[in-house]
Amino acid sequence: MEEVLETYAKPYDRTHPVLCMDEQPVQLVKETRKPIEATAKHPRRVDYEYERAGTANIFMCTEPLSGWRMATARQSKTKVDWALEMARLLDSRYKRCEKVILVCDNLNTHTKGAFYEAFKPAHARRFVRRIEFCHTPKHGSWLNIAENEFSSMTRQCIGGRRISDLKALREQIRAWSNDVNKTQRGVDWQRFRSSFKSTPDPAEREAVRLRLGRRDLREHPPGNPVARPGKSGRRPEDERGSPA
Repeated sequence: MEEVLETYAKPYDRTHPVLCMDEQPVQLVKETRKPIEATAKHPRRVDYEYERAGTANIFMCTEPLSGWRMATARQSKTKVDWALEMARLLDSRYKRCEKVILVCDNLNTHTKGAFYEAFKPAHARRFVRRIEFCHTPKHGSWLNIAENEFSSMTRQCIGGRRISDLKALREQIRAWSNDVNKTQRGVDWQRFRSSFKSTPDPAEREAVRLRLGRRDLREHPPGNPVARPGKSGRRPEDERGSPA
């Protein structure tokens, strides 16, 4: 856990950005009857019956200190799928970065070997050299800030909605990502490694909490995170995303 906390406490460095990544499956559902659109006299009416339309996998990447996130979707969640998503980021947003510090869980697809299954050895090695892995501990994936983004996206975008196919899902989560990025919302850690005793007890470990808040990067430059008491009074389990 300390390695993750120390990673989050690092000052912002454009050449070595900290990137949090996670993924989650989603059930695709389509209507069996055409909904009746809302009018001035009644809300939109939807039949209770639905038809399962398979599953998809959402990849969430977020850069906490810059207030940026991106959600994409694929039909499956293999090593190749993960490697292709990471390679696309390394060749676009992080093209000029020397190295990316990647915070992720210990899922068996999140490995250096995944690049070698998706690309030729020389090409794969080029990507591997530019990634520094920082894995969350076992049963501690809630430390991954990407889970907070998943929690927000589920409440604000896909939760309780019937999305019938992969194309529609991609359109919805892309629109959500673009909209949230415009608000420059970042992640503000409430406690860092220096706040702990040399041997923290379980109660103190559980006191580590995350708070999603609005932040204007011009007034509060990234790279100078300040540990301060939370205002919400919520427990850590209330603020984490869905388990990995």
